[in-house]
Amino acid sequence: MSIRERSVWHSLDWFTVGIYVLMVTAGWFVIYGASYEFDSANLFEPTGRMGSQLIWIGVAFSAAFVVLMLDKDFFETLSYLIYAFFFLLLILTIFIAPDIKGSHSWLIVGPVHIQPAEFAKFATALAVAKFINSYHQTLFTFRKFMIAVGMIAAPILCILLQKETGSALVYVIFILVLYREGMSGFVLLTSVCAVIFCVIILRFGDSMTGATPTGELIVSLIILIITCLATLFIHKDRTTTRILPGIVLLASIAGWAVSRYMQVNYVWVITGIIGVTVCYLLFLSLKNLAKRYALVALFAVLSVSFLFSVNYVFDHVLEPHQQTRIRVSLGLENDPGGASYNVNQSKIAIGSGGLTGKGFLNGTQTKLKYVPEQDTDFIFCTVGEEFGFLGSLAVLALFGALILRLIALAEQQDSIFGRAYGYAVASIFFFHLAINIGMVTGLTPVIGIPLPFFSYGGSSLLSFTLLLMVFLRIDAARKEK
Repeated sequence: MSIRERSVWHSLDWFTVGIYVLMVTAGWFVIYGASYEFDSANLFEPTGRMGSQLIWIGVAFSAAFVVLMLDKDFFETLSYLIYAFFFLLLILTIFIAPDIKGSHSWLIVGPVHIQPAEFAKFATALAVAKFINSYHQTLFTFRKFMIAVGMIAAPILCILLQKETGSALVYVIFILVLYREGMSGFVLLTSVCAVIFCVIILRFGDSMTGATPTGELIVSLIILIITCLATLFIHKDRTTTRILPGIVLLASIAGWAVSRYMQVNYVWVITGIIGVTVCYLLFLSLKNLAKRYALVALFAVLSVSFLFSVNYVFDHVLEPHQQTRIRVSLGLENDPGGASYNVNQSKIAIGSGGLTGKGFLNGTQTKLKYVPEQDTDFIFCTVGEEFGFLGSLAVLALFGALILRLIALAEQQDSIFGRAYGYAVASIFFFHLAINIGMVTGLTPVIGIPLPFFSYGGSSLLSFTLLLMVFLRIDAARKEK
């Protein structure tokens, strides 16, 4: 063994490797449990789920070994080239992939099915980390920030054109990487508010307060309160303290007075008040040459624009099955034989496991195939049924340990590239964990997000392995110096 090889194995973070091997092994047994057939129990049949996954585990372990043996600068040097390759592959997939369950996201080469969107996460993480490392001192000028956003948005657009919404949503989590590397908290706050506003508008969309949709009324009031409080906070003078509440009060009284004689949509009244506040903020921004006023005004404008676009996007952009899933998740619709079926059966399976579970291969919901996709997107229900609350807690503890370890290692990197890539890896794992567990427990809409290292699938296993092992190679290089 050469000196470099000894150095790699000596510097490798074996704690993380141990978690990885444990999760992959546990995942194979859970897939075995979910796919088990009483009349056909050959573990190593290559055409079966268990044998096929075992082959992919061998491929993943081989790929991990190759990655760890590569030169420490290999991935940073070729980041853009790797990104370009997978981006072109995503574009190609749109046109040549067959229709599988309504999406065009799988490339079929003989017996092998490959989903490029899974590997594009790893490529995007490398490219974004490289870009941040190259332009860190000036990254969050507007132009550089938009380039970084464009690098993330490009694969999202391609994947959406493949009609694979779930995989596209994963890329949104890269906002956490940009935030860690100096992006303004304004963007993160706006993103969080957008999610909250969307849920409120849709959740209360069917109820009315007079002539005003309740959801839109609540959100418009929240936007007004945030805008006014932010204005008062950043511009602490007596004139503003008197004028702004006065405008709000007078407009509210005027709206109430008019409503005595005709129906009034209060959202438009509130929007008018917000408009006056925005004009005042822009005046203060020009007068004081301070961009903080303009940022508050921008938040208000973007929020109001989002307010009036949610229902349009929901009704005219989303597919009918996506609308149904969201409405079911928000408790607006009950479809026990359709969109709710997967989640209801999953919750029954998890709940029936109790504290310690029914035992390996003894699950009834999963053995009788009541849960669709129980070895892929809904694999966690098998864990809950056969190993109970304690088994589920153990799986969550493994993921928690892995994510926290990745964050700790990312903070120890001596290069911005290594740190940014480490945060990208941790963020992707966190997103998959949160959404997948949310799906099987009914907390989030069903959008087809696999559970890393547990869900059946070669593309998923191999892509997550590459994602993790590249970071471990980067981390090992830090210790080799």
